[in-house]
Amino acid sequence: MTQPNANVYIEALFEGNEKVILKMYQEILPKVAGFIIKNKGTQQDAQEIFQKALYQLTARVRVKKFKINTSFEAYLFTACKNLWRRELNNRKREVRNDGVFELVSEEQDNGKAILEQERWELFEEKINSLSESCKELLKLYFKKTSYKAIVEKFNYANENTAFQRVFKCKKRLADLVKLDKRFQELC
Repeated sequence: MTQPNANVYIEALFEGNEKVILKMYQEILPKVAGFIIKNKGTQQDAQEIFQKALYQLTARVRVKKFKINTSFEAYLFTACKNLWRRELNNRKREVRNDGVFELVSEEQDNGKAILEQERWELFEEKINSLSESCKELLKLYFKKTSYKAIVEKFNYANENTAFQRVFKCKKRLADLVKLDKRFQELC
């Protein structure tokens, strides 16, 4: 069965199309729940994160139009993963503050999460515009793969060569991000 394009899902959220929204819950929520449960969460956490992601998506589209360059499912799943990681970081902070909680309005929290999602999308877009070798190299680097393993995978002469290649790819990525007009808006 073919998936509707992202606009169909976004319109369904605006219009309150229960049939399409139910389909989102049936098809995407279980995948999100699987990820969250594997990462120190519960089914209730997953439902809250999923609902929050849908709310933020709707709020974001109301403020300004944007284009989803992947499938809607991939986009929503990534948004949920980012929200969950953010939630885990907030929980760690609460524990470290020995019960002293910083009160942040839900509106401020949603705004920060939307900004983080937009930054992530810009980063992802720019990394995808790099050469295939740079993309693969940076993916290994971001996964904290050792330089020794990178040398073996790419048949580099030594770890210094691997380090230099990673540095050049990171610099190219940073330059692409900084040259994008959205960069200043997202800082």
